[in-house]
Amino acid sequence: MRSASGNGFDSSDSFAVSGAAERTARLHDIPPSITPSHGDDSHLLSRIASPADVKALAPNELAELCREIRTTLLAYGHQHGGHIGSNLGMVEATVALHRVFDSPRDRIVFDVSHQSYVHKMLTGRAAAYLDPDRFSEVTGFTNPDESKHDQFVLGHTGTSISLACGLAKTRDMEGPNSGIGNVIAVIGDGSLSSGVAFEGLNNAAEQGGNLIIVFNDNEMSIAGDFGGMYGPLARLRASGGTAQPNLFNAFGLDYRYVEAGNDVSALVAAFEEVRDIDYPVVVHIHTLKGAGYDGEETHADRQTASASPVSFDSPTGVHPTDNVNHSEPWHSDHCNLSDHEPHEGQCEASHWQNPDAAIGKPDDPRKHYGKMAMAALEPRFAAEPGLVVISPATPGSNGITHEFRERAGAHYVDTGITESHAVAYAAGIARAGGTPVVATTASFFQRAYDQFFQEMSLNRSRVTVLDFLGGLSGSDNTHSGAYDVTMFSNIPGVTMLVPTSARDYLADLAWATAPAGSADAPAGPAVIRVPGEAILAAERDATLLPVTGGQIADRPQSASLPASASSASGGISAATVRGTVSVTAQHAGARHMLDWRVNQTGSQVAIIGLGNAYPLAEQTAAALSDDYGITATVIDPRQCTSLDSDVLESLRDGHQQVITLEDGQLEGGWGEKVTAYYANHHVSDGSRNPRVLNFGAAKEFTDRVPLGELNERYGLTVEQVTEAITRCF
Repeated sequence: MRSASGNGFDSSDSFAVSGAAERTARLHDIPPSITPSHGDDSHLLSRIASPADVKALAPNELAELCREIRTTLLAYGHQHGGHIGSNLGMVEATVALHRVFDSPRDRIVFDVSHQSYVHKMLTGRAAAYLDPDRFSEVTGFTNPDESKHDQFVLGHTGTSISLACGLAKTRDMEGPNSGIGNVIAVIGDGSLSSGVAFEGLNNAAEQGGNLIIVFNDNEMSIAGDFGGMYGPLARLRASGGTAQPNLFNAFGLDYRYVEAGNDVSALVAAFEEVRDIDYPVVVHIHTLKGAGYDGEETHADRQTASASPVSFDSPTGVHPTDNVNHSEPWHSDHCNLSDHEPHEGQCEASHWQNPDAAIGKPDDPRKHYGKMAMAALEPRFAAEPGLVVISPATPGSNGITHEFRERAGAHYVDTGITESHAVAYAAGIARAGGTPVVATTASFFQRAYDQFFQEMSLNRSRVTVLDFLGGLSGSDNTHSGAYDVTMFSNIPGVTMLVPTSARDYLADLAWATAPAGSADAPAGPAVIRVPGEAILAAERDATLLPVTGGQIADRPQSASLPASASSASGGISAATVRGTVSVTAQHAGARHMLDWRVNQTGSQVAIIGLGNAYPLAEQTAAALSDDYGITATVIDPRQCTSLDSDVLESLRDGHQQVITLEDGQLEGGWGEKVTAYYANHHVSDGSRNPRVLNFGAAKEFTDRVPLGELNERYGLTVEQVTEAITRCF
């Protein structure tokens, strides 16, 4: 393996073109704007069935292909939505990769693979972006089930270099018979900030052999860039790749820099230079995130979704922009959320584009309840210097708005895509007496499992975790939150709260973040599962809660069950106005945070609905009453880390069935604990051993299955639960 020079590489090793103007000048002239149409062979993209077709193009046709791809992406974003910004920046690089390398013999691993839309277009799947009737044929990430050109199912981040090291290791061990040529890891759009990426770099340098790491540097993460590595990267860009320190050289890796990251000819030359190289090399390409957005109408100007051609003032489809190098703290422009009016450059909004059909719709649960939590925490900052909100790179998706971050100042920290670090960091804050709140998506928290066990739980750290997108959803198979209860609720010392209303959600947050030493504050970490679609829908339409109408606190308490089971909300008040939230938690009521709440007392059947499944419990109870004259007991357990034995014991009298409903994995989940309780506490009087029926999700990965269809699959509908109950009678 050749060692990297301590002084970088001379001009023969670096493909540097300085400045945005020169980068634009080097692009080919491209014909007027077109909108590719499926089945229309007059357009290049329609004729691309495999990378061989890219190789067959004349050199002067590559830029035209890039323009058609960019136009297709822009139209696709308006109609379907997706990770459009990162792909717009990767158009030329992906065309160049398939021009130079021979996929699938040459293995290309995309990371984060939401950058792979162009790769999919060039590997036989263009129709899934050109034809609206076929938009659902492909996922937003690489997937070997779709194509032999996709190496892995990758929807998370940071692992491409490690995976590429594994592919290269087998190739080198097996020799020519391996069938593997060049191995290329494409990393960037924030994924380099993930800790495992550095573990991969470390291994790559030691392993040696052919390994090409393409670093897509678009000066953005999901939000802004955060961390000490971004200063040296900026200096590398400014110096044409010669500045020191060079973090890639520091790992012992060869290094090349390509300033013209949106110039297909420059990229083809760069990739040809490193093809078949016999040692690891990093090719650092400087791209423009969202390249092509600036020629569009703004969302405010678009009345309806349209596939009409996008007109460009620039003949290249890539526009010079001054939307870079902002001096304000978050290193991105002032877009409010991640799906609002994307444009070129340092724009947080270009990470995810909602389709035009979604514009103007109310906030989804993540943003709705995320904003609510931040509004509750913000007034406390002045009096609580140790209160800190930590977001590992995905603030806008979870309602942590740009404006909130600016006002929060040092009370907000974005750690980049570093969930493991974020949780350990929070544990350190807690040990020092601070009050950390870590907020991100359920499936992303899987990366921090060890830190949850060790730094957080074993050390009894007062960390509050806001768990977004937990439970069933129509997400792809890499972003499902169906496993969060099985993960969090089985960690010793963790309290997992599962609120079923904004009122309870804010009360849980106030309790979990009570300053150290406060009366009735939790002794260790607390995870709050942020309410999902079913809860938010019920809050917007009280008829979806036919038993209580959502008026839990106003209902009289039952004398037939333990008072603690039905008065858990006592002493907690919350006033909620859209966009503004205030909450006061009285500690007299906080003692009952873990007690289950009985919202209706009945007989024969008890229905316990956990979290997002709670509205189904009320709806099923109403159906039993209307159709069968059965008044069921309805229970909101409010948490899933312990059983309320007082309530469970009280159900022995007069209840033949206990029904558990949960919108997560059934096996190893919460409902089975109720079943186990009665099995392990069997009494001699058989009439006092109720039969338990558990409803929840199968242990499986699901991929973009609509939530309604999943509920049908798992029996989580009023009709199916009611039928199961009455069949037993």
